Amino acid sequence: MSRVGKKPIRIPEGVTVTKNGDVITVKGPLGTLEHRVHRDMVVEIGSDTVVVKRPSDQPVHRALHGVTRTVIANMVDGVTKGFEKHLTIVGTGYRAAVQGRRLTLNVGYSHPVEIVAPEGVTIETPTPTTVVVKGTDKQVVGQVAADIRKVRPPEPYHGKGIRYRDERVRHIPIGKTVK
Repeated sequence: MSRVGKKPIRIPEGVTVTKNGDVITVKGPLGTLEHRVHRDMVVEIGSDTVVVKRPSDQPVHRALHGVTRTVIANMVDGVTKGFEKHLTIVGTGYRAAVQGRRLTLNVGYSHPVEIVAPEGVTIETPTPTTVVVKGTDKQVVGQVAADIRKVRPPEPYHGKGIRYRDERVRHIPIGKTVK
C-alpha cells in the first residue's frame, strides 16, 4: 500500500470538493481548479476528507495511487493558500519589470525578453532583481517559473543568470577544471 496514497486529504473550512465522473473540482477562497483523474482510481469524498483508493495491486495502479492523492492535495492547498516561486536575477545591469500581465527581462541580450503570464498566474517584482510567481495551480506556477529561468540560466563561471531563490550554483574558477 502506498504510504502517500493511503493518507486522507483533510478539506478545510470554505473549500468544497466535488466529483463529476472522472473530473474532480475543488472550489475555495482563491479560485476553482479541475483535474481529470484516471478512470481506475476510486476517489471517495466525505464531509471533511477525501480518500483515494486503488482497485488492485498492479504496478500501474500503485503508481497512480500516490500521484492522484498528491494532485488532489495540491489542488486543496492551491485554492486555500496558493503557491509561489521566488526567482533571483544575478548580473550587472540585469533587471526585471512588470507591466500588467507582461514581465520584461533585461538580462544581457541585445533586446528585452517579454513573458506573458497565463491566466490564473500573477508575476510581481518587489525589487528589480527579484521575481515572484504566484498562483493556485502548482504545476502552472512551476512551469512559468521554469520558463523565466530558461531565459538566462545561471552559469557556473561568474554566477550570472536567473536562479531560484534557494538554488545554489557551484562556481568553477576560470582556468580550473572540475574533477
